[in-house]
Amino acid sequence: MSSDSRLTSILFNKCPRCHEGDFFVTKSAFSRHFDQMHDHCPHCGTNFMPEPGFYWASMFVSYAFFTIWTLLTFFIVVIGLKVDLNYYLVGLVPTLIILTPYFFRMARRTWLTIFIKPLPHPTPGKLS
Repeated sequence: MSSDSRLTSILFNKCPRCHEGDFFVTKSAFSRHFDQMHDHCPHCGTNFMPEPGFYWASMFVSYAFFTIWTLLTFFIVVIGLKVDLNYYLVGLVPTLIILTPYFFRMARRTWLTIFIKPLPHPTPGKLS
């Protein structure tokens, strides 16, 4: 991965420390085993399971993603496009169900990224 950004590791299923190894076993959030995680980073060995119950709090991060999605789509569809609220709600429920695996995975990566410091990469031209 060319970027060392924490945001990049969250969005593209990468280790928050090395930005190389995959966080989840499957690439897609929409596969049968979307929730299977590696115990350690396949590239750098970072522990993805710091303690039992660590990811319990990631459900609050997931809740925040759902809230942001709902507010964003509400302002675009109901306020911006002047669609009736009932039609919006009928369309919102399926999108929330479809996005659940994606938000689940993104919430876990976000939660771990808060607590893991990225590896420093040497800058070109500097000697260590």
